[in-house]
Parts: sequence; structure tokens; C-alpha cells
Amino acid sequence: MSYALADDQDPPRITPAVKWLIAANVAVAFLQLTIVGQEQMYRWLGFELSDLNGSWWKIFTYMFVHGGLLHLGLNMYTLWMFGRRVEMVWSPGGFARYYIWCGLGGWLAYLPFSGGSGLIGASAAVFGVMLAYAMRWPNEEVFLFGVLPIKVKWLVTGLVVANLIAGILTIGQAGGVAYFAHLGGLAFGWLYLRTPTPQSIDRLRQRVSQLPDIPDETPRAIPRSLPRTRERGNEIDEIVAKSKAVITKRQPVIQPQARTLKRADDLNHVLDKISQQGLDSLTSEERRLLEEMSRQLRND
Repeated sequence: MSYALADDQDPPRITPAVKWLIAANVAVAFLQLTIVGQEQMYRWLGFELSDLNGSWWKIFTYMFVHGGLLHLGLNMYTLWMFGRRVEMVWSPGGFARYYIWCGLGGWLAYLPFSGGSGLIGASAAVFGVMLAYAMRWPNEEVFLFGVLPIKVKWLVTGLVVANLIAGILTIGQAGGVAYFAHLGGLAFGWLYLRTPTPQSIDRLRQRVSQLPDIPDETPRAIPRSLPRTRERGNEIDEIVAKSKAVITKRQPVIQPQARTLKRADDLNHVLDKISQQGLDSLTSEERRLLEEMSRQLRND
């Protein structure tokens, strides 16, 4: 299978968690095929029902042991194909926890349907990764066998149906493929993705606490159109008139009659000063007032 991204952001060639998971699986496979041997590796890391008595670590380590190069290659290729983009959206730590969680779901679903056979392989965890991809990008197209295009949501749906039918047909049989373990990985992945995490709840509370309080008022209808031009013009005229009224109150205008009386009093004061102290005693302002009044008398 190959795939094409629907958005413009391509995933990197490899992401940290996917890289280390693939490296761990390949390292175990190398030891299995060279130094340790296949049967010994199954006994050390593979899970069997008898291991419930004390070898508890095998509920994790079974995910890193495979039944051959084809089994390993198919799981690791699927992990690389779907896991990079999921990890890029999440984080390496979050992706690794989700991977292990789905693997545990596969182990739990395997228990009642084991038929006395052992459990090995990363298929349950990889199926969970495929589900996460399908729930995030359901309409993404992949090319089955590099030729047949199919949306991820239909691919995962088909795998669920196929594993369910095959699992029912092989109940109680020893050996073979652990179909219900695959379904357990999918089921645990679905529960994980549908359950809000404490971090997401805290973020939601913080966002809600930052929202302003809305007073308890009856909602008003929003006008479908802006006020007409004439109405807006009337509003502007009212604002201008009010502004002029305020200015008038703040700066009272001296009436012409009051101004004339004031200037007459000033002129009488100047004339009295001339009669008492002489013309040289006038200030420049008083001389200016005297000249203006004499000019007006001449014009009249």
C-alpha cells in the first residue's frame, strides 16, 4: 500500500517514536534470527496463558516479537505509513503511549479466545494506529497493493469485518492468526480517542474562564440592513446641534450692547485719567482705546 496526503503538509521521512519502535522490533528480529533463536525468543518475550503466574512483562514484550520477516515487514511498513502523520499531529510521547495502550487491548482481547496458542506481533498496536489515522483523515486515499485506491475509513472498516468473520470461524483453534487481538487493539484505540484526557479538560476550563460574563439581558434582533442615509443624516445633525449647545454654554457670547457699555466705561476712565494726570500718564492700551473711539466719532 502507498498513500497520498490530502493537505499541503507532508509528514517527515521518519518521526522519533516510529523510528524507535521500528528499531526495537528490527533488533529483536535480528537477535531472533541470529544469536537467540526463534523458539527461545518466543519463550523470553512472547506471551502464553501460563505467563499470567509471574511473567507479567510479557504483556508488553509480545508486541516486539514476530513470526517471520513477512510478519515483521508488513507490520513495520504499516506503522511507518500511518504512524508518522499521527505522531506529527500528536507528540512522540503521546503516540508511544497510544501504541502501547492498543497493544494491551490486543492482549486483553486475546485472553478469552486464545485456544491455547501464544501471542506475538505488533498487529494489535498497528491496527490501533490505523484507526487513529482513519478517525483523523477518514477520506484520505491509500492504494491497496499500490494499485487499488481506497479511502482509509473503508479500509479500516473492511479489516474489522474480515477479522471479525475470521475470528468467529477460528474460535478455539490453536495457532494461526490472533484475529480477536487485532480487534482488541482497534477497540482500545477507539476508547482512547473517544475519551477526553485531563489535559484537554483543563484547557477547556481555562478557555471558559477567560470568556467575559454576559449580562442577563433579553437578546435583541440584529437588523438585517444598516439605517437609511436620511436617518443617519438626522442623527449626525442632532449630534452637531448638541455639540454647539455645549460650546455655547461653556463660552457665553457677550452681547453687542453689553460690549458697548463696557467700552464706554473704559473710555470714561481714560478721560478722567487725562484730566487728573495728563495725556502722558496713559498706557499703550489706553492710548489705543482713545484712538479707536476718536476714529469712530469721526466716521460717524
